Amino acid sequence: MKFLEIAQFIDLDEIVKIDEEVIGSSRRYEFIRNAIEDERCIVVKDKNLMVGFLIFDIHFFDSSFISLIIIKPTERRKGYATSLIEYFTSKSPTQKIFSSTNKSNHIMQEVFKANGFIQSGFIENLEEDDPEIIYFKSL
Repeated sequence: MKFLEIAQFIDLDEIVKIDEEVIGSSRRYEFIRNAIEDERCIVVKDKNLMVGFLIFDIHFFDSSFISLIIIKPTERRKGYATSLIEYFTSKSPTQKIFSSTNKSNHIMQEVFKANGFIQSGFIENLEEDDPEIIYFKSL
């Protein structure tokens, strides 16, 4: 059974472990720690096992911005990203929500579309030959 909640400091090591499994390093440790401290990190657990997390902020032109959605690789395509997005949108402090993903990340593009986000623009030059697609949803 899925359980979603605002992350606590006790979750930090598990969250960082999932992130490290995905990106190959723990370089985002402080970023994740700060998000937990500011109550901007949501976790999803299944049978008491951490399977993913979402980090957001509200500094994108006074709108919410989902910075990260990370799901443990062995747990993908089971609806956890959608659960995190739905939980966040139900509690969003703003009426506008933005996020982004690389043009090469077709799976995340489908997740955004399935959750009612529309394309809102591109950012070039963040990664060579892989523009960032900006997504938007109005509540």
